[in-house]
Amino acid sequence: MSPLDARPPVLKGEDGEGSVQVRLDPTQKIEGAKVFAVYGKGGIGKSTTSSNLSVAFTRLGKRVLQIGCDPKHDSTFTLTKKLMPTVIDVLKDVDFHAEELRPEDFVYEGYGGVMCVEAGGPPAGTGCGGYVVGQTVKLLKQHHLLDDTDVVIFDVLGDVVCGGFAAPLQHADRALIVTANDFDSIYAMNRIIAAVEAKAKNYNVRLAGCVANRSRDTDEVDRYCRTVGFKRLAHLPDLDAIRRSRLKKCTLFEMDSQEEDIAAVQREYVRLAQCLWDGTDPLAPAPLEDRAIFELLGFD
Repeated sequence: MSPLDARPPVLKGEDGEGSVQVRLDPTQKIEGAKVFAVYGKGGIGKSTTSSNLSVAFTRLGKRVLQIGCDPKHDSTFTLTKKLMPTVIDVLKDVDFHAEELRPEDFVYEGYGGVMCVEAGGPPAGTGCGGYVVGQTVKLLKQHHLLDDTDVVIFDVLGDVVCGGFAAPLQHADRALIVTANDFDSIYAMNRIIAAVEAKAKNYNVRLAGCVANRSRDTDEVDRYCRTVGFKRLAHLPDLDAIRRSRLKKCTLFEMDSQEEDIAAVQREYVRLAQCLWDGTDPLAPAPLEDRAIFELLGFD
Protein backbone atom coordinates (compact mmCIF):
# COMPACT_ATOMS: atom_id res chain seq x y z
CA MET A 1 0.00 0.00 0.00
CA SER A 2 1.45 3.38 -0.98
CA PRO A 3 1.24 6.40 1.34
CA LEU A 4 -1.45 7.79 -0.94
CA ASP A 5 -3.77 5.01 0.19
CA ALA A 6 -3.32 5.76 3.87
CA ARG A 7 -5.85 7.94 5.60
CA PRO A 8 -4.33 11.01 7.22
CA PRO A 9 -5.31 11.74 10.82
CA VAL A 10 -8.34 14.01 11.06
CA LEU A 11 -9.94 16.40 13.46
CA LYS A 12 -13.72 16.29 13.74
CA GLY A 13 -15.75 19.33 14.60
CA GLU A 14 -12.92 21.60 15.68
CA ASP A 15 -12.81 23.68 12.48
CA GLY A 16 -16.54 24.15 12.14
CA GLU A 17 -19.71 22.24 12.86
CA GLY A 18 -19.53 18.79 11.30
CA SER A 19 -16.12 19.37 9.71
CA VAL A 20 -13.53 16.69 9.08
CA GLN A 21 -10.11 18.25 8.61
CA VAL A 22 -6.62 16.99 7.86
CA ARG A 23 -4.47 17.46 10.95
CA LEU A 24 -1.48 19.76 10.61
CA ASP A 25 1.72 18.24 11.95
CA PRO A 26 3.09 20.99 14.26
CA THR A 27 6.65 20.17 13.17
CA GLN A 28 5.75 21.11 9.58
CA LYS A 29 4.76 24.70 10.34
CA ILE A 30 6.36 27.16 7.90
CA GLU A 31 8.40 29.69 9.84
CA GLY A 32 10.34 32.76 8.76
CA ALA A 33 8.38 33.46 5.56
CA LYS A 34 5.14 35.27 4.87
CA VAL A 35 2.70 32.69 3.54
CA PHE A 36 -0.26 33.45 1.28
CA ALA A 37 -2.91 31.03 0.01
CA VAL A 38 -4.71 32.04 -3.21
CA TYR A 39 -8.25 30.73 -3.70
CA GLY A 40 -11.12 31.43 -6.08
CA LYS A 41 -13.63 29.96 -8.50
CA GLY A 42 -12.23 27.45 -10.97
CA GLY A 43 -10.92 29.19 -14.10
CA ILE A 44 -10.94 32.64 -12.54
CA GLY A 45 -7.21 33.17 -13.05
CA LYS A 46 -5.62 32.07 -9.78
CA SER A 47 -2.50 30.70 -11.44
CA THR A 48 -2.04 33.82 -13.56
CA THR A 49 -2.53 35.95 -10.46
CA SER A 50 -0.21 33.81 -8.34
CA SER A 51 2.61 33.73 -10.91
CA ASN A 52 2.52 37.45 -11.61
CA LEU A 53 2.29 38.20 -7.91
CA SER A 54 5.32 35.98 -7.33
CA VAL A 55 7.31 37.97 -9.88
CA ALA A 56 6.06 41.22 -8.35
CA PHE A 57 7.46 40.13 -4.99
CA THR A 58 10.84 39.48 -6.63
CA ARG A 59 10.72 43.03 -8.01
CA LEU A 60 10.59 44.09 -4.35
CA GLY A 61 13.73 42.08 -3.70
CA LYS A 62 11.99 39.14 -2.02
CA ARG A 63 12.90 35.47 -2.35
CA VAL A 64 9.75 33.66 -3.46
CA LEU A 65 8.53 30.07 -3.53
CA GLN A 66 5.30 29.24 -5.40
CA ILE A 67 3.55 25.95 -4.67
CA GLY A 68 0.91 24.75 -7.12
CA CYS A 69 -1.76 22.60 -5.48
CA ASP A 70 -3.66 21.32 -8.50
CA PRO A 71 -3.39 17.82 -10.04
CA LYS A 72 -3.09 19.34 -13.52
CA HIS A 73 0.15 21.00 -12.28
CA ASP A 74 -0.04 24.14 -14.41
CA SER A 75 0.33 26.75 -11.69
CA THR A 76 3.95 27.58 -12.50
CA PHE A 77 4.23 26.90 -16.22
CA THR A 78 4.34 30.61 -17.15
CA LEU A 79 7.34 30.85 -14.82
CA THR A 80 9.14 27.67 -15.92
CA LYS A 81 7.84 27.64 -19.55
CA LYS A 82 6.72 24.01 -19.30
CA LEU A 83 4.74 21.64 -17.10
CA MET A 84 7.01 20.42 -14.33
CA PRO A 85 6.87 17.00 -12.61
CA THR A 86 4.86 17.00 -9.41
CA VAL A 87 5.98 15.99 -5.95
CA ILE A 88 3.71 12.95 -6.26
CA ASP A 89 5.33 12.05 -9.61
CA VAL A 90 8.84 12.08 -8.20
CA LEU A 91 7.79 10.24 -5.05
CA LYS A 92 6.32 7.49 -7.20
CA ASP A 93 9.61 7.25 -9.11
CA VAL A 94 11.44 6.38 -5.87
CA ASP A 95 8.64 4.14 -4.56
CA PHE A 96 7.77 6.83 -1.99
CA HIS A 97 11.22 6.72 -0.36
CA ALA A 98 11.40 10.47 0.17
CA GLU A 99 14.93 10.26 1.54
CA GLU A 100 16.16 9.44 -1.97
CA LEU A 101 14.99 12.74 -3.43
CA ARG A 102 17.22 15.72 -4.09
CA PRO A 103 15.90 19.30 -4.15
CA GLU A 104 16.47 19.54 -7.91
CA ASP A 105 14.07 16.61 -8.36
CA PHE A 106 11.05 18.68 -7.39
CA VAL A 107 12.04 22.37 -7.10
CA TYR A 108 12.66 24.39 -10.28
CA GLU A 109 13.77 27.96 -10.77
CA GLY A 110 11.44 30.05 -12.86
CA TYR A 111 11.39 33.55 -14.28
CA GLY A 112 12.71 36.22 -11.96
CA GLY A 113 14.26 33.62 -9.70
CA VAL A 114 10.92 32.38 -8.38
CA MET A 115 11.35 28.86 -7.01
CA CYS A 116 8.56 26.62 -8.28
CA VAL A 117 7.02 23.44 -6.89
CA GLU A 118 4.02 21.53 -8.22
CA ALA A 119 2.55 19.45 -5.42
CA GLY A 120 0.16 17.64 -7.74
CA GLY A 121 -2.60 15.51 -6.31
CA PRO A 122 -3.76 11.97 -5.74
CA PRO A 123 -5.35 9.95 -8.58
CA ALA A 124 -8.92 11.01 -9.31
CA GLY A 125 -11.35 9.76 -6.72
CA THR A 126 -8.68 8.50 -4.32
CA GLY A 127 -6.46 9.85 -1.59
CA CYS A 128 -6.46 13.32 -0.10
CA GLY A 129 -5.17 16.62 -1.42
CA GLY A 130 -4.28 17.65 2.11
CA TYR A 131 -1.85 14.74 2.36
CA VAL A 132 -0.10 15.90 -0.81
CA VAL A 133 0.27 19.46 0.52
CA GLY A 134 1.61 18.10 3.80
CA GLN A 135 4.18 15.89 2.08
CA THR A 136 5.32 18.81 -0.07
CA VAL A 137 5.92 21.08 2.91
CA LYS A 138 7.66 18.22 4.72
CA LEU A 139 10.08 17.73 1.83
CA LEU A 140 10.78 21.45 1.59
CA LYS A 141 11.59 21.59 5.28
CA GLN A 142 13.73 18.46 5.22
CA HIS A 143 15.89 19.99 2.51
CA HIS A 144 15.95 23.42 4.24
CA LEU A 145 14.43 25.01 1.17
CA LEU A 146 12.28 27.32 3.27
CA ASP A 147 15.20 28.71 5.28
CA ASP A 148 16.06 31.36 2.70
CA THR A 149 12.54 32.14 1.54
CA ASP A 150 10.74 35.43 2.22
CA VAL A 151 7.38 34.66 0.60
CA VAL A 152 5.50 31.40 0.00
CA ILE A 153 2.44 31.44 -2.28
CA PHE A 154 0.08 28.46 -2.36
CA ASP A 155 -1.99 28.40 -5.58
CA VAL A 156 -4.93 26.20 -4.66
CA LEU A 157 -7.24 24.10 -6.84
CA GLY A 158 -10.51 25.77 -7.84
CA ASP A 159 -13.08 26.66 -5.23
CA VAL A 160 -12.73 23.29 -3.50
CA VAL A 161 -12.73 24.00 0.22
CA CYS A 162 -12.99 20.49 1.64
CA GLY A 163 -10.63 19.44 4.42
CA GLY A 164 -7.94 18.32 1.99
CA PHE A 165 -7.71 21.32 -0.29
CA ALA A 166 -8.22 23.71 2.61
CA ALA A 167 -4.95 22.33 4.03
CA PRO A 168 -2.83 25.27 2.75
CA LEU A 169 -4.88 27.48 5.07
CA GLN A 170 -3.22 25.69 7.97
CA HIS A 171 0.14 27.06 6.80
CA ALA A 172 -0.92 30.49 5.55
CA ASP A 173 -0.82 33.86 7.27
CA ARG A 174 -3.28 35.41 4.85
CA ALA A 175 -5.79 34.07 2.32
CA LEU A 176 -6.35 36.01 -0.89
CA ILE A 177 -9.42 35.38 -3.03
CA VAL A 178 -9.45 35.95 -6.79
CA THR A 179 -12.88 36.87 -8.09
CA ALA A 180 -14.59 38.66 -10.97
CA ASN A 181 -17.45 41.09 -11.21
CA ASP A 182 -20.07 38.37 -11.73
CA PHE A 183 -22.48 36.29 -9.68
CA ASP A 184 -20.75 32.89 -9.90
CA SER A 185 -17.34 34.23 -8.85
CA ILE A 186 -18.75 36.17 -5.92
CA TYR A 187 -20.88 33.19 -4.88
CA ALA A 188 -17.71 31.06 -4.77
CA MET A 189 -15.88 33.81 -2.86
CA ASN A 190 -18.64 33.83 -0.25
CA ARG A 191 -18.16 30.09 0.34
CA ILE A 192 -14.39 30.44 0.51
CA ILE A 193 -14.74 33.19 3.11
CA ALA A 194 -16.78 30.81 5.26
CA ALA A 195 -14.12 28.10 4.88
CA VAL A 196 -11.26 30.44 5.81
CA GLU A 197 -13.12 31.67 8.86
CA ALA A 198 -13.69 28.06 9.95
CA LYS A 199 -9.93 27.44 9.72
CA ALA A 200 -9.19 30.70 11.52
CA LYS A 201 -10.74 29.28 14.67
CA ASN A 202 -7.77 26.96 15.12
CA TYR A 203 -5.00 28.35 12.89
CA ASN A 204 -3.31 31.71 12.33
CA VAL A 205 -4.72 32.27 8.84
CA ARG A 206 -6.81 35.38 8.30
CA LEU A 207 -8.46 36.89 5.24
CA ALA A 208 -6.49 39.59 3.45
CA GLY A 209 -9.08 40.58 0.85
CA CYS A 210 -9.90 39.92 -2.78
CA VAL A 211 -8.57 40.69 -6.24
CA ALA A 212 -11.04 41.60 -8.97
CA ASN A 213 -9.55 39.85 -12.01
CA ARG A 214 -10.45 40.08 -15.70
CA SER A 215 -13.16 42.61 -14.88
CA ARG A 216 -13.94 45.89 -16.61
CA ASP A 217 -15.90 47.09 -13.59
CA THR A 218 -15.90 46.26 -9.88
CA ASP A 219 -19.35 47.48 -8.82
CA GLU A 220 -20.75 44.05 -7.91
CA VAL A 221 -17.57 43.00 -6.09
CA ASP A 222 -17.54 46.27 -4.17
CA ARG A 223 -21.23 45.95 -3.29
CA TYR A 224 -20.64 42.49 -1.88
CA CYS A 225 -17.59 43.69 0.07
CA ARG A 226 -19.53 46.56 1.60
CA THR A 227 -22.33 44.22 2.60
CA VAL A 228 -20.21 41.58 4.36
CA GLY A 229 -17.28 43.69 5.57
CA PHE A 230 -14.67 42.53 3.08
CA LYS A 231 -12.09 44.49 1.04
CA ARG A 232 -10.96 44.61 -2.57
CA LEU A 233 -7.17 44.92 -2.66
CA ALA A 234 -6.60 45.15 -6.40
CA HIS A 235 -8.30 45.40 -9.78
CA LEU A 236 -6.90 43.70 -12.88
CA PRO A 237 -8.85 44.57 -16.04
CA ASP A 238 -10.06 42.21 -18.74
CA LEU A 239 -7.08 42.67 -21.05
CA ASP A 240 -6.36 40.44 -24.02
CA ALA A 241 -2.69 40.67 -23.03
CA ILE A 242 -3.46 38.55 -19.97
CA ARG A 243 -4.92 35.81 -22.19
CA ARG A 244 -1.96 36.12 -24.56
CA SER A 245 0.53 35.81 -21.74
CA ARG A 246 -0.79 32.34 -20.90
CA LEU A 247 -0.60 31.30 -24.56
CA LYS A 248 2.96 32.61 -24.74
CA LYS A 249 3.85 30.72 -21.53
CA CYS A 250 5.09 33.88 -19.87
CA THR A 251 4.20 36.29 -17.12
CA LEU A 252 2.96 39.79 -17.81
CA PHE A 253 6.31 41.10 -16.61
CA GLU A 254 7.90 39.54 -19.69
CA MET A 255 5.58 41.31 -22.10
CA ASP A 256 6.15 44.70 -23.73
CA SER A 257 5.98 47.30 -20.98
CA GLN A 258 5.87 49.99 -23.68
CA GLU A 259 2.17 49.13 -23.97
CA GLU A 260 0.55 51.29 -21.33
CA ASP A 261 -2.16 48.73 -20.52
CA ILE A 262 0.48 46.10 -19.76
CA ALA A 263 2.62 48.56 -17.81
CA ALA A 264 -0.43 49.51 -15.73
CA VAL A 265 -1.12 45.86 -14.83
CA GLN A 266 2.53 45.34 -13.92
CA ARG A 267 2.34 48.34 -11.58
CA GLU A 268 -0.86 47.02 -10.03
CA TYR A 269 0.77 43.67 -9.27
CA VAL A 270 3.78 45.37 -7.66
CA ARG A 271 1.44 47.59 -5.64
CA LEU A 272 -0.49 44.51 -4.48
CA ALA A 273 2.73 42.72 -3.54
CA GLN A 274 3.87 45.74 -1.50
CA CYS A 275 0.48 45.92 0.20
CA LEU A 276 0.65 42.24 1.19
CA TRP A 277 4.27 42.50 2.30
CA ASP A 278 3.54 45.55 4.47
CA GLY A 279 0.73 43.61 6.10
CA THR A 280 -3.04 43.72 5.76
CA ASP A 281 -5.61 44.06 8.51
CA PRO A 282 -7.09 40.67 9.44
CA LEU A 283 -10.61 40.74 8.05
CA ALA A 284 -13.56 38.89 9.53
CA PRO A 285 -16.44 39.37 7.08
CA ALA A 286 -19.88 37.90 7.68
CA PRO A 287 -20.58 35.55 4.71
CA LEU A 288 -24.13 35.55 3.41
CA GLU A 289 -26.62 32.71 3.29
CA ASP A 290 -27.30 31.46 -0.23
CA ARG A 291 -30.69 33.16 -0.45
CA ALA A 292 -29.17 36.48 0.63
CA ILE A 293 -26.54 36.24 -2.13
CA PHE A 294 -29.29 35.79 -4.71
CA GLU A 295 -31.18 38.75 -3.32
CA LEU A 296 -28.05 40.94 -3.33
CA LEU A 297 -26.69 40.04 -6.76
CA GLY A 298 -29.52 38.20 -8.52
CA PHE A 299 -30.94 39.42 -11.77
CA ASP A 300 -33.90 41.80 -11.74
